[in-house]
Amino acid sequence: MNIILAGYNLDYEIIKELNLSNPDAKALTPETISAAYARISRNPAPVTELRKIAGKEVEKARKSNRNIVFGMGHSSIAEHAVFNIDVLGVSRFIVEEIEKFRLCSYTEKSQRYILLEDDFVIPDEIRQAGLEEPFVKTIKEQNKFYHELYSVLKPYVFEKYGEMALDPANHSTLDGWAKEDARYTISLATETQLGMTLNARNLELMLRRLAAHPLKEAGEYSRKLYKATKDIAPSLVRYTEATEFDLMTRGDLKEKAKGLIEKWGGKTEKTGNEDVTLLYTTPDADDKTVASLIHSSSNITLEECMAIASSMEREEKEDFIKTACRYMKPYDAALREFENVELLFELTVSATCFAQLKRHRMATITCQDYDPTLGVIIPPTISATGMEGRFMEIISRTEETYNRIKRVVPEAAGYILTNAHKKRVAMKVNARELYHIARLRADTHAQWDIRETAERMLTLGKETMPLTLMLATGKDGFASLYDRRFSR
Repeated sequence: MNIILAGYNLDYEIIKELNLSNPDAKALTPETISAAYARISRNPAPVTELRKIAGKEVEKARKSNRNIVFGMGHSSIAEHAVFNIDVLGVSRFIVEEIEKFRLCSYTEKSQRYILLEDDFVIPDEIRQAGLEEPFVKTIKEQNKFYHELYSVLKPYVFEKYGEMALDPANHSTLDGWAKEDARYTISLATETQLGMTLNARNLELMLRRLAAHPLKEAGEYSRKLYKATKDIAPSLVRYTEATEFDLMTRGDLKEKAKGLIEKWGGKTEKTGNEDVTLLYTTPDADDKTVASLIHSSSNITLEECMAIASSMEREEKEDFIKTACRYMKPYDAALREFENVELLFELTVSATCFAQLKRHRMATITCQDYDPTLGVIIPPTISATGMEGRFMEIISRTEETYNRIKRVVPEAAGYILTNAHKKRVAMKVNARELYHIARLRADTHAQWDIRETAERMLTLGKETMPLTLMLATGKDGFASLYDRRFSR
C-alpha cells in the first residue's frame, strides 16, 4: 500500500505569486488532477505517472476532460476540481438560495457572535420600482432598534445568569445570548459574508440555477461567480446559462397549485402544536431498523429479515437495537442502517431558526416564501425586559413596507422581513440524520429557537420509533440517557 498526497488547496494570492514568478507555468489548475483521475479507469500506469503526464500537457488534459465529462457524461470527474470562494456583500435573503446546494460547504458570518453594523443590500427591483426610500427608512428603524435591544438585553442577561457572569470566561457566551435575541429585529436584507468550498460539478449547477432565479441579486451572484472561476478550469464548467427547466418549472408549478387550491380548497383542521407537525413516518419503523441491522449482519434476504423482525418480541427488538448502540458515544454517528427509516415534518419556523436548520444538508428541505400572516417569534428576553411593545411596533411598520413592496415587486418583498418572521418548511429526515440534529440542536448550548424545534421533532419521532431513536438527544444529555437505557 502507498498513500500519496496528490494536491491540496492553496490561497489564490499564493497561486498568483507563483504564476508571476514563473510565467511559463501552465499546470496551476485543478483540471490536471481531474484529467489524471479520469484516466485511471483505462490506463494501467500508476496514478502518480498519470498526474505527471497531465501536468505537462494541460491543453491535452483539458480536451480529455471535455470529452469525458461532457461527451461521455461522466460528470463525477469534475468533482476532483475544488474551489474555495470568498462571498462578500450579499444579503441574508440570497444566502438562503446559495446554501440550497447541499454538496457544498459554507461558513457564514454569525449574527449570534458578531455585533452587527448597519450594512444592508438594496435590491435593484426595489430601486427600479421607486421604493428605495420607504425600504431604507424601515431598515434603518430596524437597525436602530437592534442596537437599543442589545443595550437592554446585555445587562439583563448578565444579571439573570449572575453566577456565570462571575467568570470572565463566560462573558463572550452571555454577550452572544444578548446579540442573538437582538437580531430578531433586523431584516433579511442585512449584508453578510461567507466562505464557500465546492467542486466544479456543483459550481456549474450553482451558476445555472442562480442564473435562472427571479431575484436580480441571484443573477448578479451567478455572473460574478462565473467571472471569478471561468479561467481556472474551463474544461470542467461549460453549461452555465439558465435552462428552460430552471426558468419555467417553479412558476408553472405555482400557477397549477393556485388552480388546484381554488378548486379543492386548502383548509384543514389542525390541533396541538402546529409549529412542528409529523406528517409521515416509515410504517413499523422499529421493525425495519431491526431488519436492516440483521440484513447487514447476515447472509439472508431483506424479506427474510423483515419476517424475523415482525415476529420478534419487543424486548428482543430493544435488545438487538441496543447491541447496535452499546458502544456509542456522543460523537459517534448512528449506523447507516438507521437511514432506512424516515420522518417527514412540516415546520413553521422563524428566519433565525431556518438559518440554522438549512445547515443540515443531508435532510431533504423544501420551503415556502416567508409569510407575515404566520406571525413572528418573539424571544422571551424581549418580553421579560418590557421591550415587546416596541418590538411589535417595528414588526408592524416592517409589514406595512412589505405589503407596499409586494404590490409592485412581490419577488423582492421578502428582503424587508425580519429574522423573527416565519415560513413553512417541509423537512424529511432519516433516523440517522435526526440523531445528528439532536446532538447539535437539542443540546443546551444550542440557540433556544432551534433547540425548541429540535426537541419537538424528537418528541414526535420517538412516539413512532421509540427503539430506533432510543439515544437521540443533545450531547449534554447523552450520558444520562445512555445510563437510563442500559441500566435496565
